Amino acid sequence: MDTHTNLDEQIVLAHGGGGELTRRLIADHFLPKLGNALLEPLTDSAVLDIPAGRLAFTTDAHVIQPLEFPGGDIGRLSICGTVNDLAVVGAVPRAISLAMVIEEGLPLTVLDRIVDSIAAAAREADVLVATGDTKVVERQRGDGMTITTAGIGELRPGVRLDVRRIVEGDAIIVTGRIAEHGLAVMSAREGLTFQTELRSDVAPLNDLIGRLLDSGADVKFMRDPTRGGLAGVLADLAEDTALSVEVREEAIPVSTVARHTAELLGLDVLTVPNEGKIVVVVDQADADHTLAVCRGHPLGRHAAIIGSMKRSQPPLVELLTVSGGRRLVQRPYGEELPRIC
Repeated sequence: MDTHTNLDEQIVLAHGGGGELTRRLIADHFLPKLGNALLEPLTDSAVLDIPAGRLAFTTDAHVIQPLEFPGGDIGRLSICGTVNDLAVVGAVPRAISLAMVIEEGLPLTVLDRIVDSIAAAAREADVLVATGDTKVVERQRGDGMTITTAGIGELRPGVRLDVRRIVEGDAIIVTGRIAEHGLAVMSAREGLTFQTELRSDVAPLNDLIGRLLDSGADVKFMRDPTRGGLAGVLADLAEDTALSVEVREEAIPVSTVARHTAELLGLDVLTVPNEGKIVVVVDQADADHTLAVCRGHPLGRHAAIIGSMKRSQPPLVELLTVSGGRRLVQRPYGEELPRIC
């Protein structure tokens, strides 16, 4: 293979060596898309000008397969996942670090699409990629690409998110249709196609969360139901509050195509990961107001009140089924969908 053609078309080990090819990779494929005042000096650390106050800090690793899937890719996932982890604790995301480990042989066209997606998601979330790193590993040792991100944000004044504030009667809201991310990724992985395309819900939720926190509602808890899905968050609520959780199956928003896809794959929609939804616990008196705020935002138009907190022992998660029965809901024992986020 011609060396120059190879360098123009795909990643080679020398791209991660810290020399001229690394400089070209950064200059040609990263800075034109991600460049900003914090990143462009390319110093070993970004220097942030953040007023004194309480900060939130998070980190995450992304190992999804395939790298690109309906509705998103590993780049969009990495930005949105970090933004959302900051936002659900009441922080305004400010800056993200981005470390990419790329496998030798990855086409540069794929890299460019993913970096474009990173840039678009960062603009959508109004957050800067402030610093980063790039490494290259040998063929068949890197899964194409993995991305590790860390993010920092400023905590909003007056936010009182604390699971210890949750009491009997508080309402549980989910901000949209569940299970779409995990099912879209699994469908792409298995080569399944549908008349109605199933797409990942991956999205930055900080604007929706900001509206909720600014709405005057007494929001007590928020979490994005990623690994473990809705079932995992509800199980955590019961465990952490020593209260039971009662949810109505008919109230949980699930699209018809997602339900059918889950049945085809033998999966429970309650345990499938999401990347663009929030589980919110709010004072019962503010439930309808909170729901209206959610539905007034593009990312919350399918929001629903799905249940409430109950005082019963032992603390359990119970699903009131559409057939009139009751079913215990538990977090999945292991990782049912590997390499999903």
